[in-house]
This record gives sequence, structure tokens and C-alpha cells, in this order.
Amino acid sequence: MALLEVSGIDVFYGRVQAVRGATLSVDKGEVVALIGSNGAGKTTTLRTISGLIHPQRGTIIFNGSDITRTEPQKIVNLGICQSPEGRRLFTRMSVHDNLRMGAYTRRNGSEIKADMDRVFELFPRLKERLHQIAGTLSGGEQQMVAMGRALMAKPKVLMLDEPSLGLSPILVETIFSIVREINAQGTPVLLVEQNAHKALEVAHRGYVLETGSIVKTGTGKELLASEDVQKAYLGM
Repeated sequence: MALLEVSGIDVFYGRVQAVRGATLSVDKGEVVALIGSNGAGKTTTLRTISGLIHPQRGTIIFNGSDITRTEPQKIVNLGICQSPEGRRLFTRMSVHDNLRMGAYTRRNGSEIKADMDRVFELFPRLKERLHQIAGTLSGGEQQMVAMGRALMAKPKVLMLDEPSLGLSPILVETIFSIVREINAQGTPVLLVEQNAHKALEVAHRGYVLETGSIVKTGTGKELLASEDVQKAYLGM
């Protein structure tokens, strides 16, 4: 069994069905990409795994335990952490305080310090901006804070929702190289991303979501080579 198993989930907003029978998995050591157009249900899938929405049908198994109806704060404690779309920083707090908020459930000071040092190794710019108010940072720097904050929760699976959205091409390259590095250090990543080409380049496996349903799956290379995927998402 994979580390994270999502099986046949149906998710509704009122009477509108946003996700239809979606099944996907993330195993140790993997980067898994979830691609699709706007409104396909990608963010809803992440929100459901995080416990912010509960599916009407289907199951979510993490590390052998059923978390389908588990509360969001308990899911964070279990080790599923999300860097949300739009970053959602505490904009009036410093970079340091935003990062500390990622570790709010943790008590071991030396481990928290070690993880803070790890964040600074991945994002050296954040050390320079440590006492700056988060709302005054550039878009790229804010994205680094959002990812760093999620890492401060010591995730067993890191979920990234649109990490490259609105960033310059150079910063997009930086963010994806950091995704690779986070994974190389042992953290599995579930990546939702509009930039399908970059996502599939870093992903071991991928899923294509259309109007709430998974319509295609394969390795990152297989999906990059797929004519359907190229036409629909890669502008070829």
C-alpha cells in the first residue's frame, strides 16, 4: 500500500459535484503531479485530503490509517501539510513568525531549530528577510515563505498548490529546483500546478484531472510525450 491512498472520492459543494470518483496515490520518495485546467477539481482534491472538506463517497488512507473523516488539525499532526494556492501568509507578521506558525503543533525546540536551518538552506533569501513583514515581500519571496512554513510542520507528505503561479520565469525555475531538492531530502510531494510542463518534468508520476475525473495517468515522461496532454496542456 502507498503512503497516501485516495480511492474513489466524490466531493460536492452543495449540489455541484467538484470531484468524481478520483483515485490517486503518493508513495515514499515520489513527486506526484496533478494537472488539469482551471476548475477541474485539483484544489478541491487537496482540500479534501487536508480534511477541510469531507467526501460524500470514497476513502483516504494515510500511513495505513483511514483519515477520510479526520479533522484538519489532526491531519497536520499526522504529517500531511499543504502550501495553499495564493500563499495565505500572515501578511502583518514577520517572515520568522510565519515560519514559526508552521511548527505550532511541535514542542521540541532543537528539532524546530534544525528544521528552520533546513528552510534557510533551501531558501537563503528568507534568512536575509527574517524580520521583514511578510506582506512587503515580493511574490516569489512570499511563495518561499509559504513553502518554508509547510516544511516547518515536518511533513511526511508535502502538498503544493500552484507554487509557480504569478512568478517570473527565473523564479519558476528556482521554485521547481527547490521542489526537486525537498524531494531528494526525503519528503514526498503532491504537486498541483497550472504549468503542466514544469510539473511533469519534476514528477515521477502524474494524473490528469478533467471536470472532476481522473482521465489519464502515467509517469511524468509518459504524460509529457502524450499527444492528448500536449494538445490540452502543453500548447503543442
